[in-house]
Amino acid sequence: MHDIVMASLCLGLAMVIRVGDLAFGHYAPVVLYGTPVFVLIAAASFRAVGMYRGIWRYASIADLMAIAKAVTLAILVFVFAAMLVNRFEAMPRSVPIIQWLLLIFLLGAPRVAYRLFKDARLSRLVSSQRDDCIPVLLLGAGDASELFIRATANDYRASYRAVGIIDETGRRIGRAIHGVPVLGLTPELPHLVRRLAQRGQYPQKLVITDPALVGSAERLGTLINLAEGSGLSVARLPSLTEFKTAVNDGRVDLHPIALEDLLGRPQARLDLDAMRALIAGKRVLVTGAGGTIGSELVRQIAAFDPAALILSDNGEYNLYAIDLAVAEICPALPRQAVLCDVRDRERVRALCVDCRPDLVFHVAALKHVPLVETNPGEGILTNAIGTRNVADAALACDAIAMVEISTDKAVNPTGIMGASKRLAEYYCQALDLADDGYRSGARTRFITVRFGNVLGSSGSVVPLFQRQLAAGGPLTVTHPDIKRYFMTVREAVGLVLHASAYGVHQPDQRGRIFVLDMGEPIRIVDIARQVIRLSGLRPDTDVPIRFVGLRPGEKLVEELFDATEMPIETAADGVLGAMPRPINLHLLQRVFDELEQMARRGDSDALRNLVSRVVPGFTPAPALAPPADSKGLALLVPKDDHPTPPTRRDGKI
Repeated sequence: MHDIVMASLCLGLAMVIRVGDLAFGHYAPVVLYGTPVFVLIAAASFRAVGMYRGIWRYASIADLMAIAKAVTLAILVFVFAAMLVNRFEAMPRSVPIIQWLLLIFLLGAPRVAYRLFKDARLSRLVSSQRDDCIPVLLLGAGDASELFIRATANDYRASYRAVGIIDETGRRIGRAIHGVPVLGLTPELPHLVRRLAQRGQYPQKLVITDPALVGSAERLGTLINLAEGSGLSVARLPSLTEFKTAVNDGRVDLHPIALEDLLGRPQARLDLDAMRALIAGKRVLVTGAGGTIGSELVRQIAAFDPAALILSDNGEYNLYAIDLAVAEICPALPRQAVLCDVRDRERVRALCVDCRPDLVFHVAALKHVPLVETNPGEGILTNAIGTRNVADAALACDAIAMVEISTDKAVNPTGIMGASKRLAEYYCQALDLADDGYRSGARTRFITVRFGNVLGSSGSVVPLFQRQLAAGGPLTVTHPDIKRYFMTVREAVGLVLHASAYGVHQPDQRGRIFVLDMGEPIRIVDIARQVIRLSGLRPDTDVPIRFVGLRPGEKLVEELFDATEMPIETAADGVLGAMPRPINLHLLQRVFDELEQMARRGDSDALRNLVSRVVPGFTPAPALAPPADSKGLALLVPKDDHPTPPTRRDGKI
C-alpha cells in the first residue's frame, strides 16, 4: 500500500517540479489519466522484480538496487505506452527523468528511515546491557571485522564488543569501521592496549578476523607471544561462510587458535586422481579401523567410492563407532564390521579369504611406548607377528597391495615398541622384494609408510595436557629438551593414501620405505606452553610445568631415517623414500617364529636378546628416575622389571 501511494503521487509531483504550478496548467489531463495507468504499471513492475522479498527492518543496498530496477522498468513501460497513445507529445520530455529520481527516493527513503529508527531503539537497548560484554581487539581492518562489529553491535545477547582494530597493512590507521577506531600496527600492540586501558576499555582478547593476515606458523607464534605479554588471549573467527551462518542464527562465537595452526608446514599437493584410481571400485580392508588414524583413514577411503569397505578392529566400541560413522556419511556404501585380533593367524587368514580385499591398510598396533616396554611380549605379538599374519593373508588372497603404517620410533629404537615396528618394516620389505618363484607369481605389493606423531591422537601428549589443564595442572613433561615430529591426523592420512597411490604403480620402488615429510621436530615443552596460552592462561604463572624424567624406551629426539638410509626425493609431493638394508625373507620367518614362541611363553629376557641381535640400533637403556622434586609424579613412570638387554652383537644372524 505504501508503494502504491508513492507511485500515485509520483507523476503529479514530477509535473509540479517541472512546470512549477500546483494546478499543472494544461498538463492536468495528463496527470489525471496518466496516474492510474502508471500506478498499475508500477505495481506490476514492483511485483515482477521481487521488491517484496526484502524486510524493511533489514533494508540494505540490495533492496535499493531492487527498487532502482523496478522503477526503471515502470518508467520505461510508461514512456512506451505514452508514445503509443500520443507519440509522447502531451508531456514534457524531462518528466520521466524527474519521475524516476523522485520515485526511487519516495520508495527508498522510508525504508532506510525505518531501519535507522529500529537500529536506534535497538542500540539504546543494547547499550543498557553492554556491561557484561567482553571487550576485544580485532586484528584486520577488512570485511570480516566489519561483519563482526555489525553483528555484535546490534545484538543484546552478544558476548563480545569490539573496542579497537589493528591494521596489518597500515593503510586504514586513523579511520573507523562502524565507529570502532583503527588504532595501529601489530608491533604497537602493547602500547595500544595501554591506551585502551587508560580509556577504561581494556581488551581481554585479540581476535584474528582473517587467518591469511598471520601468514605462517612462526608469525602466529610471535603474535601469540606478543598478545600474552600484553595480557591478552588469542582467538579467531571461523571461516567467513561459517561466521555469516552463525550471525544469521543469532550466535557469534569465537574459536581458539588450534595447535595445528602452529605446526608451520606447507600443505602438500595430493594427487587426488591417483588416490581415487587406487581405491575406486576396490574392496578395501582396514585393520585397526577404530583408532585415531584408522578411523580417519576409513573416512577418507569412503570418499573415493570403494566397492566395499571391511572394517576390522579388536575393540568392540571403537569398531561400532566407526561403523556407525560410515553408515551416516556413506549409507549406500557396502561395508562389513569384523571383530578380529591380528595376532590370531587363522582368524586373519579366514577374514581375507572370506572378504577377498583388493587393498589392505594395516593400522592395528600397540603404540604406547612405556606400556609396550613393560609388556614386551604383547608388543611383539601385535606389532610384529600381527603384521606378518596380515601380510601373509594379503598375499594368500592375491591383494593388489598391503600398506603397512609405521612410525619414526622404528628408527634406531631404544624400546620394544619401536623395535617391533622395525621388524614389521623388515617383513613387509622382504615380501615386497621376494622373487617371483617364492611368491608364485603373486602381484601383491607391500608398501610401508613411516611418519611421526599424530597431533591429538589417543594416547598422544595433547589430550594428556588438556586433561591435566582441566584438573588445574601441573602439566607434566618428561624432559626439557625432548622433541617430536608432529602432523595432523587428516594430513597424515591424506599423505598415506598419496604415497600408496604413488608406490603401488612404481615397480622400481620395491622394498623402499616411504617417509612422510614431517617438517621440523617440535619441543614438547613448547606444546605444553601453547596449550596453556591457548586456554587464556599463563605458563609457569597460572599453570606450572613439571619435568618427570624420561620413561622406559623413550628417546629425547626421534628420527625419520637411520644412518644407512639416505633420504631420496620422490615424484610424490611431501613423500620421501628410504631403502633400508633388507634381510632375507626365510631368515626373517625363522626369527619371527622364535619371537612368537618366546612372547607366548613370556620369556622377556630371551625376546629382548633376540630383538637386539636383529634390529640395528636397538640399544635399550634403563628408565631415568624422575627429579626428586616431582612430588610423587614418579608413579606416572612405569618401572622396568627386566634387566637391561645386551647390546647388539656384531655380524649377521
